[in-house]
Amino acid sequence: MGGDLKQVYKRLVTAVNDIEKRIPFSHHDRLGFLTFCPTNLGTTVRASVHIKLPKLAADKAKLEEVASKYHLQVRGTRGEHTEAEGGVYDISNKRRMGLTEYDAVKEMYDG
Repeated sequence: MGGDLKQVYKRLVTAVNDIEKRIPFSHHDRLGFLTFCPTNLGTTVRASVHIKLPKLAADKAKLEEVASKYHLQVRGTRGEHTEAEGGVYDISNKRRMGLTEYDAVKEMYDG
């Protein structure tokens, strides 16, 4: 099921709605959902995939350029501040403010 983004998103929405019925999330009218990490303000949704990019991995600057064009962030295999292992990168949506949760996931998917 991990490769079926639509099903993963539906499971996420169901889980978040169930949790929110019991525990309210901190929300600000202008900033969106509040978290401990300021880079996750807004929807707080970081949709990511692990993908092997052997040819782009040979030119990190080109990989960053392509990712930026599609509003994506490139991280190491184990996330922020890590290196890619075996040419496998964590690719995620860069933007979380000013768009809906669905749009954040779609932006990663389209990129």
